[in-house]
Amino acid sequence: MEKLSPELSHLQYNSLTELLRYFTNEHSNLNAFSCLGKTLTYEEVDRLSDNFAAYIQTHTDLKVGDRVAIQLLNLIQFPITFYGLVKAGIVVVTTNPLYTSNEMRHQFMDSGVKGVVIFDAFCDKLEEILPYTEISTIIVASLGDLQSPLKSGILNFGAKYLKRIVPTYNLPNSVSFEATISCQEIFINPKDAGCGNDVALILYTGGTTGVSRGAMLSHSNLIANMMQLRSRCLLLIRDKLENIVAPLPLYHSYAFLLHCLTMPYAGNHNILIPNPRDLKSLISVFRKYVVNGFVGINTLYLALLQNKNFKSLNFENLKFCGAGGMAMSTSVLNEWESVTGCEIIEGYGLTECSPVVSVNIPGKVRPGTVGHLVPETECKVVDDAGNELGTCERGELWVRGPQVMLGYWSSNNSKEKTYSSLDWFKTGDLVEINGEGYITIVDRKKDMILVSGFNVFPNEVEDWVNQYPEVLESAAIGVVSEKTGELIRLFVVASSSSVTKDELLSHCKKGLTAYKIPKEIVFLEELPKSNIGKILRRELRK
Repeated sequence: MEKLSPELSHLQYNSLTELLRYFTNEHSNLNAFSCLGKTLTYEEVDRLSDNFAAYIQTHTDLKVGDRVAIQLLNLIQFPITFYGLVKAGIVVVTTNPLYTSNEMRHQFMDSGVKGVVIFDAFCDKLEEILPYTEISTIIVASLGDLQSPLKSGILNFGAKYLKRIVPTYNLPNSVSFEATISCQEIFINPKDAGCGNDVALILYTGGTTGVSRGAMLSHSNLIANMMQLRSRCLLLIRDKLENIVAPLPLYHSYAFLLHCLTMPYAGNHNILIPNPRDLKSLISVFRKYVVNGFVGINTLYLALLQNKNFKSLNFENLKFCGAGGMAMSTSVLNEWESVTGCEIIEGYGLTECSPVVSVNIPGKVRPGTVGHLVPETECKVVDDAGNELGTCERGELWVRGPQVMLGYWSSNNSKEKTYSSLDWFKTGDLVEINGEGYITIVDRKKDMILVSGFNVFPNEVEDWVNQYPEVLESAAIGVVSEKTGELIRLFVVASSSSVTKDELLSHCKKGLTAYKIPKEIVFLEELPKSNIGKILRRELRK
């Protein structure tokens, strides 16, 4: 097992609060985050997050250990909020801002959040499910926050009346994000704030039953994984000098670790992209800044390569391109390197592992693999009986290391499983590891579908579709897609021949996030099943 050098030991920091203090002390005058033309230094982010933490302490009934959800796009408000909540001793729950009200309700109820920091475009959904939650503190962020009065007015007016992304809503007890960072009270470090193996962050991931579960990540988990990832980044990325573009959502575990912890520790500049689908705006960032690093997924890389304006850019300063969350196609890997001169470095991780488990080593990239284990991490490949397999034999990957989660959160605050550094985490992914240590993901033991890097579990889709009155039963599978890695194909048995695909798609849009909506719907008279009535997905895949 590869060891971390002493200077990268996670044991030098006992809490995220200590880590945040290092960011400011070491990098105070350096640019930390930019978004929508606004740039803040590390000192400014520290001051504003102090104000935010003071507001939490003095103007809310939130206490150390309570849980607060962040439901924001990639805006500067995100790191300020996260750092402020950590300082106040709050356990953070990051959530997908594109969730439907149905999905929000489940996650907020399950985690028992008592507060939420939410982008105003999603407040109507919050209003709908608020009575079912324990939320008493609502902080609303807008596009114009932190901007000059003129620009703030323009951005907020455009969002509400031109782009029409901000709906009408009624949340009478909410406060603006601007009010929180203008707090004049003095922030006092809480003596009983979490540290070490205390829960710092709850990230939700799909379960084999289709029920989304919250992976509890401790202060130590996150700091350890930050150092593990840093050990690889140092091979390409200099400290205090680089501009790293952040198009992947910060609520996603990898983007969160990279842009909220790893790059700030290095003192580098994170350029946040609120909407990566807006290729025109994304490309303008490449024109405005000297871009040194960029992390995406196959879908985004492909979209950029198909844009002639992107291909005309100067890439001489681009030195690091990363990918994770879904497999990269060989054609995209090759074309990207041909166009930009920069190879894409693939890695592998799981939310339950904070998330990074392995990554290719710069200069030794093996396309089609997810590289070698990061330092301080062990793995083994086992068969269905739990027997360890040898080199190049296919089996389930088991992992252990300091980044493995504490366990899964449940609403009664009990843990389904508590992990320690000696426990193996069963990933559910089938792999092969060659004699040089390169890991290849060959299949998933679970039925999970991977759409543009996002986990979709069939039961989650099926449970919602089956609520449609004319649907008797359904089954979802993943189908290979050049664009998104996989797409969802839904098989439906209906009680009436009059049911149409458009009706079912309309129903799906009411309860499922966009990436969970089936792209293909096939009607069948019956689903293939085992002799005990279990749906045979393998038969559907044929």
